Formats: sequence, structure tokens, C-alpha cells
Amino acid sequence: MKKITAIVTDSTCDLPESMVQESDIHVVPVLINIENQTLRDGVDITREQFYERLPRMRTPPTTSAPSPGAFVELYARLLESASHIVSIHTSSRLSGIYNAASVAAQQVAADRIRLVDSGQTSMGLGWAVLSAAEAALKGGTIESVLHSTWDTLRRMRLYAILPSLEYLARSGRVNLVRAGLSTLLNIKPMIELREGIVSSLGRIRTWTGAVNALAERVQRIAPIERLSVMHSDYAEAAHEFLNRVMESLPLPKPRTLITNVTTVIGAHVGPHGLGIAAVVSKEG
Repeated sequence: MKKITAIVTDSTCDLPESMVQESDIHVVPVLINIENQTLRDGVDITREQFYERLPRMRTPPTTSAPSPGAFVELYARLLESASHIVSIHTSSRLSGIYNAASVAAQQVAADRIRLVDSGQTSMGLGWAVLSAAEAALKGGTIESVLHSTWDTLRRMRLYAILPSLEYLARSGRVNLVRAGLSTLLNIKPMIELREGIVSSLGRIRTWTGAVNALAERVQRIAPIERLSVMHSDYAEAAHEFLNRVMESLPLPKPRTLITNVTTVIGAHVGPHGLGIAAVVSKEG
């Protein structure tokens, strides 16, 4: 008997490998280009290896989408045992991943593959993918899987603070002027990602002030169902931040996760960034 719906995403979703395996999620690795080498995110290079090498790189790392062929191969294999595929990806405004998946779906079986442009990345994408997988594991129809996905995305809030704009500026993926950010590298910007658009929520002079502002944001959007604290090679700060905000959040406390963001995101935000991806409560 065929499984009703298979779930596909890309490696920017930042879900832990254990969760990916338990929830039967299929992840296509994004590509990262480091000094004339093209590596598959999470396959040819780990996050730990990337962040250890980052300060010594002679040229900034760049990223690129997987080829449509990578999706074609996976889609064709999954449809041998699944009736449909829901393929959920990082924002098409930030990456060509969604477009590559769309080309592949047309080549394989467009009527059996539904694509979702999440407008998100990292755990903003990850929580939506997990919701889809949970619905699929319950034997839900493709309509119910899509409903779970969009319901989670509707309630998603993603905020981040960065120690500087250096990496974001040189990545070229975000128009800093349109986002409301100057190119001054000594500020600590707080940004929001919503529907694929990065916008400024504040330009703060000190890191302590930025952390305080982020904590206030979390308290403001409570109650929260699921909360991920994301960091770029800054685990100690992430644990401290999670402990701090959990004390102030009302009951019931959210399901939590700490995530060291993938190499692809780290290439654009640099080390020592901190952020949250929260699914706010339906009653909130």
C-alpha cells in the first residue's frame, strides 16, 4: 500500500538529523562554494567544520541551489511508494531552490507534487516542515498536509540579531537599503523575515541591548507553541537566551529546540548571530 504523502525540503530547514529520520523527511542538500570547492551542505562539510574554517577563508563563501536533477532523482524515487509529494522550501525571494524544485516537478509528475514557497528559512522553514511531516505520518490527505503547513507558516515569527552587517552586506542576498538597514558595520541590527522579505526592527548600538530587545520580542508574541533559538556557532549564548525567555513565558510552555544554523545561512549572517523562530499559539 502506498504512503499517501512524502515530505521533501532542503537543508536550510535546520531540523536536527534525528528529527528528520524520525519524521521521515527527505532533505536535498544546498551547495556551498568555498575557495573553488563546491560542497553539499551537511554531507561534504559539517556545521562545525564550516564555522571553524570561516575566519580563515581568503574569499567569502557563496551558496547555490541544488540542480533540478537532484530533485528529479528524489521525486521519482519517492513516487514509487507515495501517492503524492509535498515539497517545502526556503523563500524564493532569497534563493533559487524553489525554482529548481519547480522545474523538477514539471519533469517528473506535476499533478502529484505540490510545492510550497515558505517565505522562510532556518527553523522558520523547519517548524512548517515538521508540521507537514506530522500530518503525513497520521495518514492525512495531501490537503490536510498542506493545511498544517500553511497554518504553521501563518503563525510563524522569525527574528534575529547580528553582531554586524558585514556578512549580510557582502552576501548580496539582502538589499540593505530596502530592508531599512544602513551599511554601518558597528550597529547590531535586529531583523525580521516574513513572506521572504527581510526588514529592520531596530539598529542597536550594543550587543546587550540587542539581546534584551530580542527577549522583549519573544515575550510580546506569547503564548507560543514552538520555539527554536537559532545561533551561528554561538551555543553558549543560545542556551543562556533560551533559559532566560522560558522563565518569563506563560504556561503552557512551548516545545523548544536550539539550532546551530546550517552552513548556507552561516555564510550570509556570519558567526555569533542569534535568533528565534516561534510558532505563536492559535489563541495568541
